[in-house]
Amino acid sequence: MVYEIQLVAYDPNWPLQFATEAASILSALGDNCMSVHHVGSTAVPGLAAKPRVDILVVAHQRLTTIASLATIGYEYRGEFNIPLHYGFRKRGGIEFNLHVYEPDHPDLELLLSFRDYLRAHPVARDEYAALKKKLLEEDTSFEKNNSIYTGYTLGKNDFICKILEKAGFKRLRFMKCTHHAEWEAATNFRQKYFFKAPMVDPYTWTFSHEQHVHFILYIGTKIIGYAHIQLWSKSRAAIRIIVIDEVHRTHGFGAKFLHLLEKWLKEQGYNSIHTQSSHEALLFYQKQGYVAMPFNDPEDHASNPLDVPMGKML
Repeated sequence: MVYEIQLVAYDPNWPLQFATEAASILSALGDNCMSVHHVGSTAVPGLAAKPRVDILVVAHQRLTTIASLATIGYEYRGEFNIPLHYGFRKRGGIEFNLHVYEPDHPDLELLLSFRDYLRAHPVARDEYAALKKKLLEEDTSFEKNNSIYTGYTLGKNDFICKILEKAGFKRLRFMKCTHHAEWEAATNFRQKYFFKAPMVDPYTWTFSHEQHVHFILYIGTKIIGYAHIQLWSKSRAAIRIIVIDEVHRTHGFGAKFLHLLEKWLKEQGYNSIHTQSSHEALLFYQKQGYVAMPFNDPEDHASNPLDVPMGKML
């Protein structure tokens, strides 16, 4: 399938369109809304962009925003590849993409840092514009090849990372694997720590299976961890793999990663999380509140008899 991508010159009406829409959003969300920001390319004077205004909303509670925003024409679209995020769109004469986060989500800083850097550095802004135009010359930019995003969107990733590094973005964040660099990292983590050569990873089929979710942990723009979660029936989920790269261990990143995964699962309606722990990882899980609990794999896969079945109620 070929997707249409329209890139237009900067329109000085975009900030005015944002301001008008922000007032409508504030009215619809009331006290639940903490702040509203204009982000994305339409928020950078002089930058060519797709004619859709991106809006960032910080809300006390994300859940109630779905019904509130529907009253002013916003369609809830899910979290995409960003856990603990709500995405919306509004189509019509003026088109809007809206992103809702609760306070302290790292993507708040990410989006604002990227915007502010481009606003303050015209050379970087123009470099970004040139990249966009170059991408539109490539046929793959208009396709989605095993991704939720087009090649055009994925093709901007390296530039965005470069700008975030220059802007000093260093927050810890986790993402669902989406970009080819994330899938490559997932493959490398699995091969390095679990399926060492000459053994071939027998579970790469889970990369495209709806009951298996693969996550990457970042510090800033650097990938430092990986997790594979299997979603079972009856509100149960299993940790198949969670690992932090060796050079970043002993800094508490594993515990933070696990906490984020648990928070995401709880929001998805899962009541318990299960694992089969090696003896080396036993203390780690115990410190995070995991206790002896039957694994009860619904698919009855064979497991290492030395592993310890553990779990936690969410």
